[in-house]
Amino acid sequence: MNQTSLDPQPSLLQEGLSTAESGLSFLGGLSLFALETVRQSVRRPFESGEIIRQLAEIGWRSAPLILLSGLAVGGVLSMHTRSTLERFGAESMIPTALAFALVMETGPLVTGLLVAGRVGAGIGAALGGMRVTEQIDALESLAVNSLHYLAVTRIIACVIALPLLTVLMNFSGLLGSYLAESSIAATPFTYYFEAAFSSMAFSDYVPPTLKTLVFGFIIGTTSSYLGYNATGGAEGVGRASTQSVVLSSVLLIVVNVILVRLIAFLFPVGGA
Repeated sequence: MNQTSLDPQPSLLQEGLSTAESGLSFLGGLSLFALETVRQSVRRPFESGEIIRQLAEIGWRSAPLILLSGLAVGGVLSMHTRSTLERFGAESMIPTALAFALVMETGPLVTGLLVAGRVGAGIGAALGGMRVTEQIDALESLAVNSLHYLAVTRIIACVIALPLLTVLMNFSGLLGSYLAESSIAATPFTYYFEAAFSSMAFSDYVPPTLKTLVFGFIIGTTSSYLGYNATGGAEGVGRASTQSVVLSSVLLIVVNVILVRLIAFLFPVGGA
């Protein structure tokens, strides 16, 4: 009786230890992969043509998604902000409040999550497919540095594209909020945007936008690592694609908390 009741405990403990070991092994492998890609990124050849091609795939083709999402997010934020500030008779603060909300947190984070969903899955699937079909092995047999050509170029493209897409998200969000406001209060276009940016300082806009460089590095590195090390045929490719989205999003959210605190410490007047 007692032996039966104690049997599940070792198995649960072993399962927990195995999960922790797998997590630490993944983080260790990802860290080493990230360090190697950083080292490879400063070595010739720089593969500028492939970087431009990946920028078009990651940045340009993500722009419609970011634009439409920004319009929707801005419109929804405007409606919620108005319903709140109306209680205090502070409708005139709506443009400023929305600008701060979008630029300092909502815009960068939503952009990162959207790109993680679209681009992370694509990178994981593309590299995973090349790994299981032995295309990466074929490149290496031709004396091509597959890590540099396939992973580093995608990571650099992600790092460059994220801040640009964040700027697009910020302005499309403000445009969406303006459209929502103009349908209710007929607010002039120039007045709305002047009011939105009148109280915003350098430390309020630039650091939150630049932190998306880190987001791009996380998305590119995590997705490339999972795709580059995919195993198990078609099932492994699907698993790499799914894990790329999930793990990139989780790491992005966790790192965002750290970066918000760091920006608030470095720029105490503007905060983040």
